[in-house]
Amino acid sequence: MDAVAGLRLFVRGAATVLRSRRLLLLGAVPALIVSVFYGAGIVALLVWLPDLTVTLTPFADGWSESPRTLARVAAGAALVGAAAAVAVVTFVAVTLAVGGPVDERLAEIVDDELGPVPAVTSTSRVGAVLRGVRDGALLVGFSVLAAVPLFLLGLVPVVGPVLAPVAAALVGGRLLMIELTAPALQRRGLDFRARRRLLRT
Repeated sequence: MDAVAGLRLFVRGAATVLRSRRLLLLGAVPALIVSVFYGAGIVALLVWLPDLTVTLTPFADGWSESPRTLARVAAGAALVGAAAAVAVVTFVAVTLAVGGPVDERLAEIVDDELGPVPAVTSTSRVGAVLRGVRDGALLVGFSVLAAVPLFLLGLVPVVGPVLAPVAAALVGGRLLMIELTAPALQRRGLDFRARRRLLRT
């Protein structure tokens, strides 16, 4: 089965990286750099979340306490869910843009370890960075477009605060899969559109 074969390849690739401390540290540097900035953004969102929910629900100012609190909790959950969807995708996109040459080298080492790869396409470091920025921008655009309906879904009473984070995780996971497979599939000559088609099968 494809799922079993994919899991087996994942384990082999992970074992290749984990066996080498140098590869592990090399791959972690871009993520650590971007994590510092994203961590600061998350802290800022949580600190300002009460004020933001009040700003987003001026219509509830005249309501009694229970409905007003429910509306603001829903708005806060919707805002966090939309921000989470954007953060998941943009984090990977930004990390891969920053660490494009590193990811290219890691993909090459893992491919060499696992066996011959057909139709390998090599690019320069500048090309890898530019390609990462371009693909990252496309994914950021998709995530921003998805954030709007996710935010509106979170405003639906009762079910919205539950469904919005779940939908955000599903959308973010789909876009995350496209981006995480980019280095290996790009080495096989597949562009962004071709990768999306392949991952739909």
